[in-house]
Amino acid sequence: MSLPDVQARPDERGIALDEVGVKGLRLPVLIADGQGAKRETVATVAAAVNLEAQVKGAHLSRFVEVLSEQLREVAPAHLDLVVEDVRQRLGAQRARVEVCFPYFLERHAPVSGLRSLMDYDCSIVSESDWQRVTTELRVRVPVTSVCPCSKAISDRGAHNQRGYVTITARLAEGQPAERAPWFTELIDIAEASGSSPVYALLKRPDERHVTMAAYDNPVFVEDMARSVASALCHDTRVAGFDIDVVNDESIHNHDAYAHLSWPPHTESAGSGATRATN
Repeated sequence: MSLPDVQARPDERGIALDEVGVKGLRLPVLIADGQGAKRETVATVAAAVNLEAQVKGAHLSRFVEVLSEQLREVAPAHLDLVVEDVRQRLGAQRARVEVCFPYFLERHAPVSGLRSLMDYDCSIVSESDWQRVTTELRVRVPVTSVCPCSKAISDRGAHNQRGYVTITARLAEGQPAERAPWFTELIDIAEASGSSPVYALLKRPDERHVTMAAYDNPVFVEDMARSVASALCHDTRVAGFDIDVVNDESIHNHDAYAHLSWPPHTESAGSGATRATN
């Protein structure tokens, strides 16, 4: 029996769609941890293509077919092949695949040396427009930050809080896969920008060390954003990046944040936010 292909029917409204696809698909994947091993994790995947005005719908099952067949291991070079296969299988001009997952690294406590696993929210996004494929890496890294202003004006102590540094790095085209930056590097850069890294496991000597080290290295969100930018802006493997830093303020009922894009957008005189004085 021949079944009707409703998606392939024409649409007469003349309205094209930027993206049509699937999201929230979860798949087990392998990913290199940058420490000489591969770890299993569970990825949440989204895939989409553009839809021309005269086409009623996309064949959504084809997305799942491609992703289930090919997305067994996560790496930028491999995802470039997957997104191009999605574009061709759906007969589209443009395609996008985003893979998000917890990325685990083994960390050592600073004094005791005890080992534990830290998880970081990471993602890879690849886009194809039939002429080229572009890829970006994104990491969201927790850090501790001590307020420089609080330290300067207080007789004892200084307020500190959990901060989050998010780096979105657009990879330069035409470089060998083995030279591309990896999540491990971006995580290290983000952690170095804060007053102290965050650890999964700390004993009392470790906690003492972390507390004092953070107190000796106070930073604003502006400092963290600029430190990350300084580490990335001359990296020829990176075509551009966005940095977002947010502090969950411990003595305010609001967050503090800073954002930076590179290459920088054109700035007008007097534009941008400035820190308010108390």
